[in-house]
Amino acid sequence: MSLAVLNPGGRDPEQHFPDFAGAPDDAVHAPVNFHAFAACTGGAFYRKDQAIPADVKHVLLLLRSDLKASRNALHELRRAGKTVAVSLKEAGAFQVAALLGKADKLRLFQEICQRAAAAIATVPDLAPLYLGAGARRVEFLPTPYPVEDARWDFSMPLEERRGIFIGTREFATPSRNHLAALLAIRQIAEPMQEPVTVFNGDGWRGRRMLDRLQFADGLLRVVEDRMPYPRYLRLMAAHRLVWQLDASAVPGQVAGDALLCRIPCVGGNGTTERLVFPDLCGHGRTPEQLFDLAARLLEHPHDAHEVVTRALDLARERLAFGPVAEGLTALFARLSP
Repeated sequence: MSLAVLNPGGRDPEQHFPDFAGAPDDAVHAPVNFHAFAACTGGAFYRKDQAIPADVKHVLLLLRSDLKASRNALHELRRAGKTVAVSLKEAGAFQVAALLGKADKLRLFQEICQRAAAAIATVPDLAPLYLGAGARRVEFLPTPYPVEDARWDFSMPLEERRGIFIGTREFATPSRNHLAALLAIRQIAEPMQEPVTVFNGDGWRGRRMLDRLQFADGLLRVVEDRMPYPRYLRLMAAHRLVWQLDASAVPGQVAGDALLCRIPCVGGNGTTERLVFPDLCGHGRTPEQLFDLAARLLEHPHDAHEVVTRALDLARERLAFGPVAEGLTALFARLSP
């Protein structure tokens, strides 16, 4: 099955994935997030429903801020004889609450769910939301990662890794717990002389906050510039672990990135965190427990290696391209007339 993923009116250009994940390329969107649903089936990502070929019958329609555009696209796709499943493009708890916080948006969401053939929940917590809105069928499918593709193995030799990578990057969203993560990790970084790398996504306000943290000289490395995804992964892979306290219940790209880098991800309650780092994630654990886990992994590199080995095994079962493509194929086979 070749899946068309449609983001009506979105900014990302049309992109085809004939080679599935393909090789890492700074110039195009990486096969992650919803692009990965297209890539794992050798499909394509579109921003206009008219661009989807007539012989492509299976479509995943993304629901974003402009729900009217999504509703109109659903109507046209059904008229063209397509089988359409829908999914919220931004699936974090705070993002869903912001999208559906007005009565007219909620009404549109309900209308779309009732007319689509199914809804795909990339976060298990959202399944009741889709069902309550009237979806006829809801399937939980995590966003896939190309862990079985050697081209996307960004691992580095253990002896070349140093430091702690902060997975979150913004102070403004309370559920990200970005400030708490930075303050907590100082208790490990300074005694162990492990540098901490953080991205600043908040401009001068972020710089002021980071200055106020008063890390010891040379231990806080701040990255101000955006960078292509492969370069970002190469930077992450040079660290010993990823640390976060994110409680946003997102699909979990932080853990997915760590997986491609073959390093442990400690904290976070996203879907990927729960599936592949179940013994390190923040789901059901206190910040103090997570702190102890991070310290143990830094003190015992062999334990970190075992954690990553298990994470890869779990990923190959649940969220590699192969199993997710099989899940999509089975879902659309049940939906098709």
